[in-house]
Amino acid sequence: MKKIVLAYSGGLDTSCAIKWLGDQGYEVVCFIADLGQKEDFDAIEERAKAAGAVKVYTKDLQEEFIEYFIIPSLKASAVYEGGYFLATALGRPLIAKYLVEIAHKEKASAVAHGCTGKGNDQVRLEVTTAILDSKLEIVAPLRQWEFKSRDEEIEYALAHNIPIDVTKKKPYSIDRNIWGVSIEAGVLEDLEREPPEDAYLMTKSPTHATTYPKYLEVYFEKGIPKKIDGRAYKLRTLIEQLNELGGLYGIGRSDLVENRLVGIKSREIYEAPAAVILHTAHRELESLVLDRELAHFKQGISLKYAELIYNGLWYSPLKSALDAFINITQKRVTGTIKLKLFKGSCVAVSRQSAYSLYKKELSTYGKEDEFDQRLAQGFIKIWGMPYQR
Repeated sequence: MKKIVLAYSGGLDTSCAIKWLGDQGYEVVCFIADLGQKEDFDAIEERAKAAGAVKVYTKDLQEEFIEYFIIPSLKASAVYEGGYFLATALGRPLIAKYLVEIAHKEKASAVAHGCTGKGNDQVRLEVTTAILDSKLEIVAPLRQWEFKSRDEEIEYALAHNIPIDVTKKKPYSIDRNIWGVSIEAGVLEDLEREPPEDAYLMTKSPTHATTYPKYLEVYFEKGIPKKIDGRAYKLRTLIEQLNELGGLYGIGRSDLVENRLVGIKSREIYEAPAAVILHTAHRELESLVLDRELAHFKQGISLKYAELIYNGLWYSPLKSALDAFINITQKRVTGTIKLKLFKGSCVAVSRQSAYSLYKKELSTYGKEDEFDQRLAQGFIKIWGMPYQR
């Protein structure tokens, strides 16, 4: 019997996939990735075994996820279409990496996932798998099986004693990890409807957020966040702290009609409190220490970097080349940014860095001014010379 490694979430789709793959002649090994989604992994393991999995691997990948995926994206200022901080997209290449690793360990000939045929995650998982081992077969049950609706899947699960929760209504499709939450489907598909409050998991409504603003300082060293209010934290704890704090103040919500890689537009809402806080602070620190040409050029690189992540090209040569450039830009991104959190907004109110390029004696309009304004006339003439007729 052929062996296959399934990326298992514990939900209806992947639970049915275990039985379905078994019917196709596969011996199913499940892989569960802990990326900080705060679930009962023991219960998920038991569910996988009850559904027919011959073996289950569960790995806590949070530290690796943060150091090798989240932090590079933060350094790159990677945000897709202005509002998506790429939490789900960043997790997929890491999951695929371990699918391949476990497939090699188990001598499996194939890997499988529970993604639909119209989403982005199928691309991210399959492209990454093919980059890492092009000889592995990739099976996508949701693109192949006979079920046309969720109700038909539920009937299949009940008929085969697959343990699922069929009584609790789940109107949304949700993916969560330590960097944020992606939410779609249900009433969100109606573009004329405001997202209901019950769709959000991490954040309180900004209209009901804390009455008084919260100030905090974030210290970076070479582009990596190290301290909050002068206290050093490990990255995992630092992100968890900012998620909790930002969530209390309604920070990190976005509502996007975005362009999927497969060519359709979809409406998704996101929550990413820590990501918004850290990206805001990082951007403000870069504005202080990067010169104009480097700062402007990096903006274009950031857009491309976000597209590569979104499009499943984390392990591409271009992304590796861009990493080399980005790491150079971060050499002087060291300093402290003070932020004000209040009713859903996150703004910088103070900036400090030993590498600051801001010179008050040159920018001031007060008596301390050292800028020789007489030089401006010649500069303007030379600057505008190519455009004169």
